[in-house]
Amino acid sequence: MTTYGNQLRERIAGPGTTPLIGVYDMYSASIAAKHYDGMFVSGFGFAASYYGLPDIGFIAWPDMVAFVQRLRGAFPHHHLLVDIDDGYVDPEVACHVVEGLERIGASGVILEDQKRPRRCGHADGKQVLPLEEYLEKLNRILAARRDLVVVARTDATDEHDILHRAERLAATDADVVLVDGVRSVEWIQRIRTVVGDKPLLFNQISGGKSPRLSLGELTDLGVDVAIYSTPCLFAAHEAMDSALGDLKAADGRLPEVDPASGIGVKASTSLLERNIAPERLTAEGVGV
Repeated sequence: MTTYGNQLRERIAGPGTTPLIGVYDMYSASIAAKHYDGMFVSGFGFAASYYGLPDIGFIAWPDMVAFVQRLRGAFPHHHLLVDIDDGYVDPEVACHVVEGLERIGASGVILEDQKRPRRCGHADGKQVLPLEEYLEKLNRILAARRDLVVVARTDATDEHDILHRAERLAATDADVVLVDGVRSVEWIQRIRTVVGDKPLLFNQISGGKSPRLSLGELTDLGVDVAIYSTPCLFAAHEAMDSALGDLKAADGRLPEVDPASGIGVKASTSLLERNIAPERLTAEGVGV
């Protein structure tokens, strides 16, 4: 039986590095879907857009599940990898969320080993759970899922602990390993060595601690998946700030819209109509 989890698993096993683009609401997802066939439901982006708060543990799991359900309804053929932070603290809650996400069509989840108060993976001040405590939570999630892809993530910052945890995570039944906040190509290579044959995920975020690398460069380094947490969020931030500054400078006069290529009511409506069009139910037209 082909499931969303197995479809993503097969894509990851294929050649090259699989890109998953971070989306933060249905509009950003509508744009991302035109360009790529995989999305990353970013905790950073969701906390910012839904709550107007930083990514330090404010997300309530019912809100995240409801968002993923809306995404799956509009994008039935895209891969959806979901950030579930630390599983919302409690292992029982984590298992319930994973079962629910799989039931509504998520392709996979990322579970981190941070303890509260948690931080963005590229921020300072991160603290991690004792490894055995995290592994117990991870293994309970692995037992609860059917075919869902599970990414085991460590936020360790001590050099010895990074390699030790990466090796231990690779020895579990998790599908993919992520070490967040990797600071150099050399460290990607070291992590790639200790995880052996297990698929490796790399997180890129603008202004973060990790080097900016192309998909080709990541493929050469043996990275199987690349998540781009915030390109839509940060682009929207910059564009909206610029547009409103221009509007203010123009005394409230809207700019003229180029009917061929500009973004106005027609282009926006056309974008959103795709999300209810019958043809979205076929695989044709999915972004690549």
